[in-house]
Amino acid sequence: MLKVTLKIEGMMCGMCEAHINDVIRKVVPDAKKVKSSYAKGVSTFICEEEPDNEEITAAIAETGYTLQAIETEEYTKKIFGLF
Repeated sequence: MLKVTLKIEGMMCGMCEAHINDVIRKVVPDAKKVKSSYAKGVSTFICEEEPDNEEITAAIAETGYTLQAIETEEYTKKIFGLF
């Protein structure tokens, strides 16, 4: 699994976060744990395969926001309570 972090310029409120989350879910059908923070200017999600960066960039631009960077890293599910 991969954790994808998007640095996005232009989010100003909770509704902006919701718009970005909707775009991510539309463009990356297997996206899970989609979260955005206008205060931090980032959105994160988890997916099985590397998403199409050009498609994400174009979809976000269509909503009026600017995608500044995309970071992808391996995601390991944390298991609590096991020693």
